[in-house]
Formats: sequence, structure tokens, C-alpha cells
Amino acid sequence: MLARVRNKVLFTSKRFSAYLVTYPKQHKVMNHIDPVAKGKYFKFNIVLRQPKMGGVFHCQKCIVNLFGRVYLFRPDKYEHSVTRIEEGERKLLSFALIL
Repeated sequence: MLARVRNKVLFTSKRFSAYLVTYPKQHKVMNHIDPVAKGKYFKFNIVLRQPKMGGVFHCQKCIVNLFGRVYLFRPDKYEHSVTRIEEGERKLLSFALIL
């Protein structure tokens, strides 16, 4: 059995949330869009720990992509995914904002 994603809620409200997310070895995120009922959805992710192999983030269109570690994107508008983590784990600090 594969290990589960650990998603620690740091803060949450109607419009803003912050999470510490840990993706284990063998986890991947399929290509998808995150719909919202109304408004514009923004995600700001900071990769704190890169896996040794795999775990590469792909986004159809990023607003900001700094060094493959800091991303600002619209998950409600553009498809995004993460490749399978082959070795190590991926840990990120994730901020979500709905305007």
C-alpha cells in the first residue's frame, strides 16, 4: 500500500488558506483543473523539499515560475500535474486565494 499525502492545514477561511503538503514516494498528480463556484482562484506554491527523482510540477500556464521551486498559477483555469515521485518526497507550502 502506498503512503498517503499528508496535508496539514495551517490556516483556512472562505477566501484564503495555507497548507503544508507532503507527497510521498510513488505519488503523482494527474493532469486536472480545480474548479471554483465563482471568482478567480490563485495558488502560490513554494517547494520546500524536492524529491531526488521525479515529482516535477507541470502547468499549462504559470504566472510565475522561479527556479522550479516557486509557482504562482491559476488552478481553475489551467491544467496542472506532478510526475510520479520515484525517489524521496516532495514537500511544499501552498497558499490558495479566491478573489
